[in-house]
Amino acid sequence: MAKPSRPRRGKPQGRSGGASNLYAALDLGTNNCRLLIAERSASGGLRVVDSFSQIVTLGEGLAGSGVLSEKAMGRAIEALRRCSDKVKKHRPVRGRYIATQACRAASNGRAFLNEVSRKVGLKMELISPKEEAKFALLGSLDLVDPAHDFALVIDIGGGSTELCWIDARAAAERGVRGCAARPPILGWASFPVGVVTLADMFPGAGTAQYQPMLDHVRSLLLANDAATRFGPLFRAGRGQLIGNSGTVTSLAGVHMNLPRYIRSSVDGTWMDREGAEATMNRLVNATAEQRAQEPCLVGGRSDLMVPGIAILAAIWETWPATRLRVGDRGLREGIILSLMHSTGGAPGRSQQRRRNRPRQRPAATGQETAS
Repeated sequence: MAKPSRPRRGKPQGRSGGASNLYAALDLGTNNCRLLIAERSASGGLRVVDSFSQIVTLGEGLAGSGVLSEKAMGRAIEALRRCSDKVKKHRPVRGRYIATQACRAASNGRAFLNEVSRKVGLKMELISPKEEAKFALLGSLDLVDPAHDFALVIDIGGGSTELCWIDARAAAERGVRGCAARPPILGWASFPVGVVTLADMFPGAGTAQYQPMLDHVRSLLLANDAATRFGPLFRAGRGQLIGNSGTVTSLAGVHMNLPRYIRSSVDGTWMDREGAEATMNRLVNATAEQRAQEPCLVGGRSDLMVPGIAILAAIWETWPATRLRVGDRGLREGIILSLMHSTGGAPGRSQQRRRNRPRQRPAATGQETAS
């Protein structure tokens, strides 16, 4: 898959009638609301037509209350209205609009999505952690290095962290269409810790809380059988790490000393472990004010970097690799590629899943609800 290009200027496409050439994907997470509208490029990848991203902190206070707050839902609805306006502007558009961990965990999550449908007109779907893993894989497929036997795709969200272990060589051989139909997933796990939930669990979420946060995440990872199933393979040098979340991309921008966040510079770059850990340690030991002055951590990102680093450090320790590849793409790109290749992104039927099951049993799914 070619890297998604920058948004195109000029007249919106797809208005002449007939089948739409445009695709839209919306990802409403615990921290962010993101929309991507794209068309298929000549190379079979994505050409971005329009996009939107806004921090809404939908999961604010969720860990303690178990519900989405009125203020958080209000912020999300306002962001979703802007997304809806963009979709209407580019009609006709074939789209899929998803919600993830915050709405899964909240007792009023489904009621909120029904309210979104009434007030905004967007039909939102609540997808499973396993579907998240599949879309993250599709969005990052061209980052897979077939020189390794395995790859671990890391998606650190606001409310949960999704991990997906894949057969790297099979992924390269099948391509996007083949992986959309039959993802080469060897195991996946969803953990109830994201940058927002971890910050809520450890108030302050700064230097003093870093070690307790790291220990907590480490204990969750080690309790999952993927630690013993895949850990030795990665320690033997057979695995690659791919990170496509805001924590990883922001860290890469700081690591590269960019004067501002530049997507084209970050997407696809490699970070060696030693250098990345030096940057991580510097950010962890900095004051909140110093982190806020980092040009790649503007817009509130600095507030949640220490929890994100704790999650990434625990993952890198449990499934070690000499370096990590960074992808500034994720669920939205995976959803659009799934739509382009006519799978609709829907899970296969149980019989087909049994036929297509890899010889190696998948890892346990991990905890899917906040503890």
